[in-house]
Amino acid sequence: MQRSLAATTPETDSTAFVSEMAYLVGDVTVGPNASLWPFVCLRGDSGPTTVGAETNVQEFSMLHGATVGDEVTIGHNVVVDYATVEDHSLVGMSSTVQKGATVESDCLVAAGSLVTEGQTIPEGHLAYGAPAETKPLTDAQRAEIGRVHELYVEHGQQYKEEGHFE
Repeated sequence: MQRSLAATTPETDSTAFVSEMAYLVGDVTVGPNASLWPFVCLRGDSGPTTVGAETNVQEFSMLHGATVGDEVTIGHNVVVDYATVEDHSLVGMSSTVQKGATVESDCLVAAGSLVTEGQTIPEGHLAYGAPAETKPLTDAQRAEIGRVHELYVEHGQQYKEEGHFE
């Protein structure tokens, strides 16, 4: 469901898959080949929310005033609140990225982690724990970010082509 608010209406690229059970309101932009799965909420009511190209936002996640780059995976049950997740990163299930935080490019936020208010996760790092600590990514972790991203681009296009949830 997409709703206008305060004279702004969500804009979704025609190639994106947006589940009919996702909720987008206000100043929201969804890029090419992105996918928004059931029970995702994107709120652009107090500032823009942007989802980049080939980015997937999985079930039960909420983005509020968030900027999410290209080729990003936002896992199940994630909250990104007035924060930034840069290109080619993965935010694992049940993680939270708080106000003013930045997850730089090529990062992995482990499941259940808390990126605290104003914290920056440096490029090419794994963030883990609550509050999040960091260490450099391994080659295997870098490969996993790419593998999951590519898988969800394929899934999103398959669902779109077959008319699921749309």
